[in-house]
Amino acid sequence: MQRRLVWLVTYAIAMAYLESAVVADLRALYYPNGFTFPLVPLPRNMAVIEIGREAATLVMLLAVAAICGADRWERFLSLCIAFGVWDLFYYVWLWVFIQWPSSLFTWDILFLIPVPWIGPVLAPVVISVALVAGAGWLWLLKARGTRLHFSPVNWTLAVTGGCLVLVAFMVDFEEAQIKAEPSAFQWGLFAAGLLLSLSGLVRGVCDLREMDSGSAM
Repeated sequence: MQRRLVWLVTYAIAMAYLESAVVADLRALYYPNGFTFPLVPLPRNMAVIEIGREAATLVMLLAVAAICGADRWERFLSLCIAFGVWDLFYYVWLWVFIQWPSSLFTWDILFLIPVPWIGPVLAPVVISVALVAGAGWLWLLKARGTRLHFSPVNWTLAVTGGCLVLVAFMVDFEEAQIKAEPSAFQWGLFAAGLLLSLSGLVRGVCDLREMDSGSAM
């Protein structure tokens, strides 16, 4: 498992390099004076290509997670780790290439499917750190022999929280097309979603420990 994890992280870092290189080229082409809002309208063919590239990115992450995982839990955890490492190093490489972002509170366009996702860089960084830490925690438990199993309640908490985070990114997407800079990020909604997801994770791990204690007795 450790060997697979090392290769998974290596893949995610390399993939982030490619993603950042493409974005650096696009910004040099469409934002020669530096990336700013409102977003520059892309020609239809370029918009289709860009959306396809983002969809392909998700397929690539799913594919490598499917290869790395020996069961459903390992595949799921591999996806979370790969996604989080990829997203973190995407910003690392962008800073290396073009010294952007200038701070964690710089606004960014995060994704385009199904509508533009916008938010300060800090928000996706927090999510990525949480994904890597949470998945790494569960991966370590599994490596130690714990049988992973979450109750429907804990899954509901985690999924509901994730949906709220996505809403926080997408709810004000129209502002990215008409304003020089979005007015404010939905930090309250974002925090509520993050806390819900983390509560599902912590409750799930606590339940696993109780099950292990019961088995030992």
